[in-house]
Amino acid sequence: MISTLVLTIFLFIFVFAFPKVAFAHCPLCVAGAGAGLTLARLFGIDDSITGIWLAAFLGAISFWSEARIFKLLRVKSLFLKNILRPVIYIAIFGLTLVSFYQFNLVNDLYQIFGIEKLIYGMLIGGTLFYFVDVVDDFVIRKHEGVYFAYQRIIVSLGSILLASFGQYYLINYII
Repeated sequence: MISTLVLTIFLFIFVFAFPKVAFAHCPLCVAGAGAGLTLARLFGIDDSITGIWLAAFLGAISFWSEARIFKLLRVKSLFLKNILRPVIYIAIFGLTLVSFYQFNLVNDLYQIFGIEKLIYGMLIGGTLFYFVDVVDDFVIRKHEGVYFAYQRIIVSLGSILLASFGQYYLINYII
């Protein structure tokens, strides 16, 4: 019994210690973002800022899902990929919003510009995350490679951090 457990743990560690492919938005990063979002509400971080990070989390899930869907369907056409990418992105965001309203996770008491804070943050973060990734893809394709190591992560994370600081300034000093 114990030897089977030890063998299972060893195989699990071995499989994940030596991956064949590393995605720009890896499952570990997605899981970490999900855990961080849970902690944000526990620590009392404003819902608009949490929404920005939730949008980045959903964006990473959508890009990760997109890669898997394209691989499973053997999609090679750049034209088809450019059509399906926003459809998958919007579908994941739409299904998340529907579930938020279904389970009453949205609080109408706190709003910014007439939109619930969490939804507002998700709109800002989701739009920013998508367009930053599209521009980053264009730059990488044009340059035929990245300019520096971890460019995708730094650019994505940097844009979300700037949006969070901007939102913090907006809710604490302007509104």
